[in-house]
Amino acid sequence: MKRLLIALLMACSCGFVTKAQENGYAIKGAVVDTASSMKLAKSSIVLVHAQDSMLYRFTRTDASGRFVLSGLDTGEYIIFATFPEYADYVQRVKVDSTVNEVDLGNLGLVLRSKLLEEVLVNRRQAITIRGDTTEYDAASFTIQPNSKVEDLLKQLPGIQVDQDGKITAQGQTVNKVLVDGEEFFGDDPTLVTRNLRGDMVDKVQLYDKKSDQAEFTGVDDGERSKTLNITLKDDKKKGYFGKVDAGVGTNDMYQGQAMFNRFDNKQRFSAFGTIGNTGRTGLSWQDADRYSPSGSTSFTDDGNVMISIGGGQDDIESWGGRYDGRGIPSALNGGVFYSNKWNDGKQSINGNYKIGELGVKGSSNTITENNLPSGTINTVSGQTFDRRIFRQRGGAIFETQFDSTSTLKVTVDGTLRNGETTEFNQSAGTDGAGAMLNESTRRTTNDTDGQSAYLTALWTKKLRKKGRTLSWELNESINESKSNGFLYSENSFYDAGVVDSVLVVDQMKINDTKSSVFNSNITYSEPFTQTLTLVLNYRLTANNGTSLRQSFNPVGTGDYSDMDSLYSNDFKLNQLSNQLGAIFNFKKGRSTLNAGTRMSRVQFDQTDRYSDNRFERSFTNYNPQLRYQYRFSQQKSFTASYNGNNTQPSINQIQPVRVNDDPMNIVLGNPDLKPSYTNRFSMSYNSFKVLGNQYVYFMGSFSNTSNPIVSNTYTDSVGRNTFQYANLDDETPMNYYFYSNFSKKIKKWNIDVGAGLNTNGNVYYNLTNGQLNKTQSSTYSGSLNLRQYIQKKYDFNIDFGPTYTFGQSSLQQQQNNNGWGLSGYYSFNIYLPWKFQINSVGRYTYTGPTETFDEDFEQFIVDASVSKKFLKGETLNFSVGMNDIFNQNRGFSRSANNNMFTQNSYTTITRFLMFSLTWDFNKMGGVPVQN
Repeated sequence: MKRLLIALLMACSCGFVTKAQENGYAIKGAVVDTASSMKLAKSSIVLVHAQDSMLYRFTRTDASGRFVLSGLDTGEYIIFATFPEYADYVQRVKVDSTVNEVDLGNLGLVLRSKLLEEVLVNRRQAITIRGDTTEYDAASFTIQPNSKVEDLLKQLPGIQVDQDGKITAQGQTVNKVLVDGEEFFGDDPTLVTRNLRGDMVDKVQLYDKKSDQAEFTGVDDGERSKTLNITLKDDKKKGYFGKVDAGVGTNDMYQGQAMFNRFDNKQRFSAFGTIGNTGRTGLSWQDADRYSPSGSTSFTDDGNVMISIGGGQDDIESWGGRYDGRGIPSALNGGVFYSNKWNDGKQSINGNYKIGELGVKGSSNTITENNLPSGTINTVSGQTFDRRIFRQRGGAIFETQFDSTSTLKVTVDGTLRNGETTEFNQSAGTDGAGAMLNESTRRTTNDTDGQSAYLTALWTKKLRKKGRTLSWELNESINESKSNGFLYSENSFYDAGVVDSVLVVDQMKINDTKSSVFNSNITYSEPFTQTLTLVLNYRLTANNGTSLRQSFNPVGTGDYSDMDSLYSNDFKLNQLSNQLGAIFNFKKGRSTLNAGTRMSRVQFDQTDRYSDNRFERSFTNYNPQLRYQYRFSQQKSFTASYNGNNTQPSINQIQPVRVNDDPMNIVLGNPDLKPSYTNRFSMSYNSFKVLGNQYVYFMGSFSNTSNPIVSNTYTDSVGRNTFQYANLDDETPMNYYFYSNFSKKIKKWNIDVGAGLNTNGNVYYNLTNGQLNKTQSSTYSGSLNLRQYIQKKYDFNIDFGPTYTFGQSSLQQQQNNNGWGLSGYYSFNIYLPWKFQINSVGRYTYTGPTETFDEDFEQFIVDASVSKKFLKGETLNFSVGMNDIFNQNRGFSRSANNNMFTQNSYTTITRFLMFSLTWDFNKMGGVPVQN
């Protein structure tokens, strides 16, 4: 009887367990060989609780290498995949109530023997493949004392860092660098890589980050961006560290930087400041773009239409506050950053404030050849400039998780800016025989003020059915820009070598633009099956803005009170856009297909309140899209895509406002313009093998445009241009580019060898004096790269290759810009006894002569320094460096646009000697405090 009772109890228990397994959750996947993609049958799969490492489930893969663990409870687990003679695979997995089945895809294992051939392992695995993440163990790579994260990255297989701090991983540009999964000082990666100490790093994780929408919905849209995540050691998350460096040089050159960081586990504070005139401005190009004090207000509707209510932009407003190597800069910048997480990470805040001033002084000279049906017009011009901009920007991001299915993210951002510019221009135009056609002098001064604010709130909700999600985003942006300046120009026009007429412009200009843009965007995803999902989107956009542009003539000395109505206007714009989109996502096995379209209806009403002229326009945009991706493995994939979009003519092309800052160039409107349509095809392929540090990457794109909007230019006998835009019915402009990169480690010589082949080109059309002009331009380039790092001895990086440029206009085919070029780059470090180090960086450029420009251009810029480290921890570093040793740095560029060829030379930073002292301080350690 007792045995019968026990048997009944065991049967009931088994029934309960079986029932629980039927109703529980599941994890599935497949185990493959990373190198050969061979399925590994009978692999052991072990699932343990993440909290206490207790065994929870165990199984083996079937003949096809697949496995399923079913009947699971919600919670966090660690899954182990093992196979004889292979390194173990380990991954953390979370199962929650919103996901019935977690698909891990292919779990890639690496042969231990091959892994040991490539990487020296000291009781640790130097490289681990965790799902789609390549993880580098920092302790397996030796770096010099006080080295930064950038020095560590240069040693990691598959990763390169250039002289500007740009990171390339597996042939692709890294777009974002995170610290413990969080942004650090916004979007400037060098603030992480060049300031955080390398010995603080525990792991470096490289992965293809999915889009925010894909991470939220679980619907793979195929979008990826290369991301690096720097995870810190536990004992390096509490304390403070930083550095101070200062330098003084010849030719009145100077530079300085200070940075302080305090970490307290999840709470972090940082501050930095830079000063100098050596070209180090301390701001990334993204920040400079945000701070740009544009004189006109522009709105975009998903890239389909650009509407400007400013009605044109004066030259006096056109500097955006970005240093690009032209002129001599003087920069002063600083910023603070704070972040914190609490309530088990359910709430977080991330904020930063930046302040900066940038001044640039210099001069430039430009040679332009304008090819016309009747001949050529050559223009030589010179410019001197003195510019200054001061800007402040602050922002914060707050995130909260209401529960496991719902989150809210609020972002605020604001900018204040003001600037001053003074410019003087001189130009002279001649015909092909050298006879004088025109002369012009122009002087402008301007003061600008601007402010902007941005607020957005994003609410996300995962619904009961797996893959069914709802999100709603609201955002409002406000921009205001004011400018006050003076324009004085004298323009002389010649006839048969004698001055025929003179035009003088002397005006004060006051511009004031304001805009407010409101967006509401709702996205809903609905899974029909495990492989097919529909994503619906509706967006409402309301734009409201005003633009006041006033020009005043003098009525006495210093009295500008006579308004010039021809060059003054007061615009008001109201725009309403409704967009509806539907995208189907099909994902099965290794394939992902996205197909759908977006359609938007845009209506705008613009009124010139001075003239009481009203311009109304409405149009419909269609944007079909198709994207296919096949992932051969986690480290190898192929992608092909198609996008189509309308381009509506801008209001400036239809109804421009007269701007007289350059009487040599006049713009007319064309109200009969029709929209153009562009087809764009692209594809990419990437493959990376940890063993052998080998990667292959290429991408290409081709586009053509029907009914294109092109410039229609009439140039009179004295070289004065009148611009208008027109549609071409029977011509199709084209654009293409191709980029490829290959790299592999040669074990025999312990050196990385890479090669690249790139090309880009286009075919454009324009109308010149009533005749059709076809412009063809293309560039072909190749490169060879050699890299080697020998610990405590030396390292070097060499990159060089030829370039051929083809540029030709059909109006004057004998004049072209065809020519060869060569470029090269090198850098090396030599580590000497007694803590000495020699460093050098060189850049070589050669541009050959062409039919248009018969002079070649060649320069070899070499920077070098000698440094020595002091103190026990090598925390003090003294260096003596020479910038541009051979004094060859000259600003130079050549370009072609339609039937015009341009060559520009400008002042830039030249040779100087710099003495620098750098002190690194660090007090990190202790047992981390649990929040």
